[in-house]
Amino acid sequence: MCYASHKETLVPNINTTAFRKKFVIPDFVSFASEIDALYENAKNLGGGQVADYIPQLARFSPDLWAVSICTVDGQRHTAGDTKVPFCLQSCVKPLKYAIAVHDHGTEYVHRFIGKEPSGLRFNKLFLNEEDKPHNPMVNAGAIVCTRIGTKLEFNLVETGLRPQNVPALSAPRFQSERESGDRNFAIGYYLKEKKCFPEGTDMTSILDLYFQLCSIEVTCESASVMAATLANGGFCPITGERVLGPEAVRNTLSLMHSCGMYDFSGQFAFHVGLPAKSGVAGGILLVVPNVMGIMCWSPPLDKLGNSVRGIQFCTDLVSLCNFHNYDNLKHFVKKLDPRREGGDQRVKSVINLLFAAYTGDVSALRRFALSSMDMEQRDYDSRTALHVAAAEGHVEVVKFLLEACRVNPVPKDRWGNTPMEEAVHFGHHDVVTMLQDYNNKYSPPGGATEDKEKEISEKNIDGLL
Repeated sequence: MCYASHKETLVPNINTTAFRKKFVIPDFVSFASEIDALYENAKNLGGGQVADYIPQLARFSPDLWAVSICTVDGQRHTAGDTKVPFCLQSCVKPLKYAIAVHDHGTEYVHRFIGKEPSGLRFNKLFLNEEDKPHNPMVNAGAIVCTRIGTKLEFNLVETGLRPQNVPALSAPRFQSERESGDRNFAIGYYLKEKKCFPEGTDMTSILDLYFQLCSIEVTCESASVMAATLANGGFCPITGERVLGPEAVRNTLSLMHSCGMYDFSGQFAFHVGLPAKSGVAGGILLVVPNVMGIMCWSPPLDKLGNSVRGIQFCTDLVSLCNFHNYDNLKHFVKKLDPRREGGDQRVKSVINLLFAAYTGDVSALRRFALSSMDMEQRDYDSRTALHVAAAEGHVEVVKFLLEACRVNPVPKDRWGNTPMEEAVHFGHHDVVTMLQDYNNKYSPPGGATEDKEKEISEKNIDGLL
């Protein structure tokens, strides 16, 4: 841990991981090309306004757009303006909450801050029924959280959540933030009146620190490592050092999921289903637990204060990949799973599928189908599971593949043979009858399957039966 007598370290060995082909995303090159396509799609998106209530933010060009990815084993990819510094703004809120819990524990932190979404704008002067800020992701909660961890700016460096080669603080943006921070001063005095701070708090000093933390500059590249540290259970994927405890990470991701996207949090949880935190500088800190951290940055914001291009990218990402927390319940949705789609994994998947068909193991086939495996995938000879099951005479397997998985009933292997011809060749009468009945029931008149029926009829199936 950070301030114990020794630091727990999980040192990544990239070379060993690469040779063992144990990366969390085995085919990272292909995945990176998919990310580039999503980036380009969002790049063409118009609309939104650059935040101007903090004068320094208004200076950014609306054309800036960047995406950076860092996986839990240190694979990295960037697209766009990823080296341009920008302020974290509200994206710092989950980081300082995580450090506060890491240093002081959940129970102590939540004596002063709640855990529920507020249902109100992030900068409202409003507390919950216990006279606490609703959660650490709204301004009132973040200000109190700043008091709990008074050395947070130092801790961000010490824990590795802010890489040391990135400028710590933009003084002009801090000054601009402070001069335009009347609402936050009002919130601070309201919190002081309601005795929301720990005893002995110097409220104006805490607000200064709050503005400084919001003004910490990062690049998309460095911020993706912050997100990846959360995705990696508190271990920095670059240094291998544990910088946050598992309790702090779990709490932080839970609150990001429910409260991290301003008044769009519910919709984001519904459509994207991943923990995230947005900021008015245009950043979206996105976490795919146990896989990767992502930082999207583009200054134009929608009416709720979220990056227009960032929201589009996040939505497109989970439309392409099964990263939504509940995608595992959508058994037959054919989404890309970058965690399992490496070349070796595809070969292993085909072998397992065809072996289950060969042995007549319907239970295994059912598991494969429920895990969204492609039940029509082929081996080197273009043979499918249906070919194999028909050749072996496994009636129940053929029935499952046809009726439950709705596979193509007439695929051709490299020699032009169909499952029907396999069943005829090996004399499996029951399978031939089942295939004929299925084709008669589901094939349109004059279709390809009917033509195949006629072709096989010429081979005297009736005599075989």
